[in-house]
Amino acid sequence: MTEQTQEFEGYDEDAAVSFIRDYVPQNVSDQYSDDEILYVIDAIWDFYERRGLTSLDDIDADEELLDADELASYVKKELARDKEILMDPKDVELIVKGELEYEKSLEDLL
Repeated sequence: MTEQTQEFEGYDEDAAVSFIRDYVPQNVSDQYSDDEILYVIDAIWDFYERRGLTSLDDIDADEELLDADELASYVKKELARDKEILMDPKDVELIVKGELEYEKSLEDLL
């Protein structure tokens, strides 16, 4: 578990990766490693941290203000800076949406 997500009780990166793999089309899931999907997850949490969202409750409360397109754009920029992970921008959007759906699935548990 990365430093960013370890403090969020109930959030499990392995479960998030599995959820995302089930969420995206099979061809997208097959194209990327767990580490590549985890990189997207880490970029999402970096975005949250930069916005001052420090808990799942904060993220849930700010849900109306969270722009999925802005989040996906941020992740794409981070991937472009990294230059080691090559992902189709449309796939990035699907993975980001899958991660957001995973977060929503946790709301029932909190």
